[in-house]
Amino acid sequence: MSSDLQNQPSRSGPPELWLNDAPLRSAAAKAGAAPSHLATYAAALGQEEWAGAARAANRHPPELRLFDRGGRRLDQVEFHPAYHGFLRLGLGAGYAALPWQQPGGHATHAAMVYLHSQVEPSTCCPMTMTYAAYPALQANPALAALWSPRLLARAYDPSDQPASEKVGATIGMAMTEKQGGSDVRANITRAEAQGETYSLTGHKWFCSAPMSDAFLTLAQAPGGLTCFLAPRWRADGSRNAIHLMRLKDKLGNRANASAEIEYHGAEATRIGDEGQGVRAILEMVHHTRLDTAVAPAGLMRAALAEATWWAQGRAAFGHRLIDQPLMRAVLADLSLDWQGALALAMRVAQAFDGQTPESRAFARIAVALAKFINNKRCPVVITECMEILGGMGYVEDTPLPLLYREAPLNGIWEGCGNVICLDILRSLRRDPLAGPTLIQELGAAKGNDSAYDQALRDHVARWPTPPDEAEARWFAERTALLLTASILLQSGSPAAEPFIATRLAGQRGHVTGSISKLNTAALIDSILA
Repeated sequence: MSSDLQNQPSRSGPPELWLNDAPLRSAAAKAGAAPSHLATYAAALGQEEWAGAARAANRHPPELRLFDRGGRRLDQVEFHPAYHGFLRLGLGAGYAALPWQQPGGHATHAAMVYLHSQVEPSTCCPMTMTYAAYPALQANPALAALWSPRLLARAYDPSDQPASEKVGATIGMAMTEKQGGSDVRANITRAEAQGETYSLTGHKWFCSAPMSDAFLTLAQAPGGLTCFLAPRWRADGSRNAIHLMRLKDKLGNRANASAEIEYHGAEATRIGDEGQGVRAILEMVHHTRLDTAVAPAGLMRAALAEATWWAQGRAAFGHRLIDQPLMRAVLADLSLDWQGALALAMRVAQAFDGQTPESRAFARIAVALAKFINNKRCPVVITECMEILGGMGYVEDTPLPLLYREAPLNGIWEGCGNVICLDILRSLRRDPLAGPTLIQELGAAKGNDSAYDQALRDHVARWPTPPDEAEARWFAERTALLLTASILLQSGSPAAEPFIATRLAGQRGHVTGSISKLNTAALIDSILA
């Protein structure tokens, strides 16, 4: 009978996203995050209703409505109600506002990204951009005074009406164009001054969250490439001339919309001086990169929790999977990727909360290193977790296909691997504080582990100065691994020694689980704590 199920794990209840994650609690405390706030947010996200909402939002992707029945332009995107529910939950809990309202706000925000990514990651996108738009807007005080109260309101209003009629607002981004991609200096969208505002004409190949209330965008003004804020509605209450052309048919991130758009004389307000567009938009990019460094840790955690639960409740060849040595080696190895990613991301978030020039310089270089290494490991971890479940891991009844589709995104968003590596080299060569603050952080862990000390000496001997471009990936990988190890050592994490042995001292093969002589029990326990 189909009801006589055996050897199929059953859920004992909703996941405890905070209480069962000791590495998160430890990293959040060290970074200065607000534990009570995170516990409350994790408890809300862990409710069974949100798991169902995540499935619904991804099974019913956004739909584009270009015109009404009479042929009038609408340029609207319709979402499943679950999508709005996640934004209402996240923004209402301060996802976008906390970093600008209280000490430790960036660390608390980062932990919220980590938690939210475990349940429904695609709804992070519009909230992340709203968070990151706030500092960019400060380059235009009048514009900041107009928009900041709505960005910090801890309220979500999905209605399609002028922002002046709403308590809360969201902001998206539209930078890249067909001919340029990451090379935004190749943009050809034109901006013509019209009194206090500008008129934009051109296209954008990627517009993230196209139902946002406004978009940070780039266009060529008479003085060069310039940053603008383009609202969905004009000041006179009419629709702005931002035409949605089509929605992207994406591999993942399905609950969220990304669009191709055209500006047909769209009204926009300048942010910063003409010709300083890249500098202005980089303030937003810098903060969105924090979230792209944190999110993969959350995705890895969600996949690993699913795989461990399966291994605990599933038996093969007469033994539980989790009791079999080879499975334990795989789970232990995966836990090192996850714990390293989490520790690194939270240390970077702590630097974002810093107020000194040194902390800001460290944040700039460290966020690029964290984004690079965490996203290179994320797809590997999730694939291995799918394998642990076997065929079941390939089935949409589990969360693993959703996590798998999401895994590459943060490595692509806000600069692919090569772009990030070149940014790392550029920061070390141009920012006088980037190198010294990085060396200080790496040196702070010396004397705690001989293998780490040797790896650091070898690194400095190999690259006394930043390498040529062709070695940028090797250099970025090694530097990021050393930085992760340093943070684990300084925090007293039990993952530090095995991380150093396997990632820096070469005591492993190339594939996950090709390790030996590790305390697998302690590492597996960390997944369950």
